[in-house]
Amino acid sequence: MRKELLIKQAESLDIDLKEIYISKHSTNKQYESGLKSTLLYFRQNGINEVLFGDIFLEDVKKYRDKFLDRLSMHGIYPLWHRDSNALADDFIRSGFKAVTTCVDSTQLGIEFAGREFDSEFLSNLPSKCDPCGENGEFHTFVYDGPIFKNKIEFDVGNTIMRGSRFYYTELKCL
Repeated sequence: MRKELLIKQAESLDIDLKEIYISKHSTNKQYESGLKSTLLYFRQNGINEVLFGDIFLEDVKKYRDKFLDRLSMHGIYPLWHRDSNALADDFIRSGFKAVTTCVDSTQLGIEFAGREFDSEFLSNLPSKCDPCGENGEFHTFVYDGPIFKNKIEFDVGNTIMRGSRFYYTELKCL
């Protein structure tokens, strides 16, 4: 996803954006180093809790909590163990708008890449796929909704395969 879209999203949500720079082929150690320095910045500014959207992946939650514990911080998981079907439906009914930006080709076909995340998308998902993409089936870019000051305008570009596994759809900032 283009950085310009992330900046516009943060502006529309009226939140400060603190970027973490890691290389395309970074190791987990490099990722953790960048994350650690950013989280320490926040902790030094009085923030001791980090919000995550995880729903049910125990190993991911344990990893995050262990990492945060080393920094004397705490994770908050407001969606933890909530029903994925209900969450996806609530997201759409609440007026949020999103488009898929990445699809795992081992779980979904290219036809799911660059699609609007809506009721039709959910009804087309194979039964083995989580409707929130919790198992990495897909990733989305949220561009509008009730908490946005304004809709993020973009064009959907080409979809390409990267690394012989993931379909990426380019979103072009307007």
